[in-house]
Amino acid sequence: MKAVILAAGKGKRMKDLTRDCPKPMLEAHGSPILEYIILSLKNMGIKEILIITGYRAEVIEGYFKNGIRFGVNITYKHQLVQDGTGKAPELAMDFIGNSPFLLSYGDVLTTHDNYPMIADYFNETGCSALLSLKKVRDVSGGGAVALGPDGRVSGLIEKPKSGTAVSDLENAGIYIFKPEIFDYTSKLKKSVRGEYELTDAIIMMIESGLDVRGYELQGYWGDIGVPEALLELRKIIDQKGGL
Repeated sequence: MKAVILAAGKGKRMKDLTRDCPKPMLEAHGSPILEYIILSLKNMGIKEILIITGYRAEVIEGYFKNGIRFGVNITYKHQLVQDGTGKAPELAMDFIGNSPFLLSYGDVLTTHDNYPMIADYFNETGCSALLSLKKVRDVSGGGAVALGPDGRVSGLIEKPKSGTAVSDLENAGIYIFKPEIFDYTSKLKKSVRGEYELTDAIIMMIESGLDVRGYELQGYWGDIGVPEALLELRKIIDQKGGL
């Protein structure tokens, strides 16, 4: 299995922290967020990684280079237009070929053990798409995911109004897809935010009757989208010495 990491965005909510540094390169315990993701992928056996870069791409590419010193092979594609997460994965089509692949946002982290468990569940079920999920108190800031009793995703609602969500499971931003996801990203239209949304492609997969499943992560998970989340991550890693 190969992996694709979306790391093209600036991270406007991080304010001055990302003035000269792309969000995935913000550090915790002396290492960039992106390095923790790459090492987790390596530990689960993934050695071929494509990083989609954009804002301050030279910072990411200059640090990781070809990935050899991290024990992986890294290649890069540049997202020229920052128009959402829906079209960015299409830059990886030639890299992926006909095999399933893991897709991760470059600003989400979870414990190392979750990555192989996600892959094992995907292989066991043979599903078309697998969404990692995390139970949270309030899903209004993310995507609420409803699961049926068989583990299939029955609903996905982006940023529901507080108190209205039918699920306390949030889309955790780590996926495994079969290449048929590209049949649906190709049909995307821009959302009300003016962006192509990956979740819209997933919703189309569900509506088409494909087997889309969810897997609940255990232990730490963080979406490092605001300064407070970065401080929390730094505190956890400082206490534990790692993830």
